[in-house]
Amino acid sequence: MPPSFESSLFKALSLSSETTQLSRHGSSGFTSTYKLTTDSTTLFVKTSATASAAVMFEGEHASLNAINSAVPSLSPKSLAWGKLDDGGGYFLCVEFVDMSARSVSGGGKGSGLSLAHKLAKLHSTPIPEEFHGKGFGFPVSTCCGNTTQNNSFKSSWAEFFGQNRLLNILEQAESNNGQDAKLRALVNETIGKVVPRLLGDGHLGGVKGIEPVVCHGDLWSGNKGKGVFPSRSDSAVEDLVFDPSAVYGHSEYDHGIMNMFGGFSSSFWKEYFSHVPKTEPVEEYEDRIALYESYHHLNHYNMFGGSYKSGALSLLEPLVKKYG
Repeated sequence: MPPSFESSLFKALSLSSETTQLSRHGSSGFTSTYKLTTDSTTLFVKTSATASAAVMFEGEHASLNAINSAVPSLSPKSLAWGKLDDGGGYFLCVEFVDMSARSVSGGGKGSGLSLAHKLAKLHSTPIPEEFHGKGFGFPVSTCCGNTTQNNSFKSSWAEFFGQNRLLNILEQAESNNGQDAKLRALVNETIGKVVPRLLGDGHLGGVKGIEPVVCHGDLWSGNKGKGVFPSRSDSAVEDLVFDPSAVYGHSEYDHGIMNMFGGFSSSFWKEYFSHVPKTEPVEEYEDRIALYESYHHLNHYNMFGGSYKSGALSLLEPLVKKYG
């Protein structure tokens, strides 16, 4: 840690070094993590000097606040992000969550909602009015893992998913792992035929179509947990999510990564679907989720190489055979 790290962080957050304590807390694959304690509150801080740190933290800051604004008990609020002036990279500062707490004193009731109910609420809450009419996307780029995602708005969800997700991740994977003619041909056919067939306007959601909602974007089982928000007056143990990579998209987009690694029980899905039914055509639900899941296999192939490519192939080949 650079000698001036603490003073640089305190300056960025407008905190006094005399009344603030900083200690290592937790772990993260791409960042260093800290617990920051002041006279009046406790905060959680991430720092990173990696090349993608600025994009990563700006995206997470916006993503957390998009989720928190819709369902406050589902995620911590992000307070600030920015550049450290000691050459140590960038920081992200969020509301502290005590992930070790299993009870609280004072009898706080909290939200009283399960994770399934909260996610359903997130997936049925209209996006902020300022983004109405812009279509599908997000106001800033986000990172899924360490992959930078293009969130430029598209009027069509099919176009957004085909171009901003599938084609974009294929190009990044080719840059990192070399070209693969079979994979490129399969992804191109998926974008040209399968995506418009399953996600096209006038088809997905029937004549009413779909409205964009806040999607977490990276909701695998490792990005959910239970914790207490000590700074909240009616605090209780809450089901919550973290490390989001948000997008204003189709609610079922989150189901792809959730299906990839599991960790969500049948009772979870029963409760979720009681609040947010499967999108029409219901009989194509499993195929849509396979399509959404394929993006995350391609992303893991981009980041780690190896067998994730075969995972993407195994999902896309049956879809192309069926709809291509």
